Amino acid sequence: MPKLKTHSGTKDRVKISKNGKVRVGSSNLNHFLGKKSGSRKRSLRGLSTRTGKMAKNIKKNLGV
Repeated sequence: MPKLKTHSGTKDRVKISKNGKVRVGSSNLNHFLGKKSGSRKRSLRGLSTRTGKMAKNIKKNLGV
């Protein structure tokens, strides 16, 4: 069986923590920022955790 390649898009967007948690940044923070309120932009900062089936699929894409 050949080795699977890692999914490049997932590799750029996701981080795996030291304990194996899947950390993903928020969308809607790249452009058109003038029309978004400051509180909305602040709440979009940071990373959120993915769990369950979604985390399993992400780890499979990364080959972890």
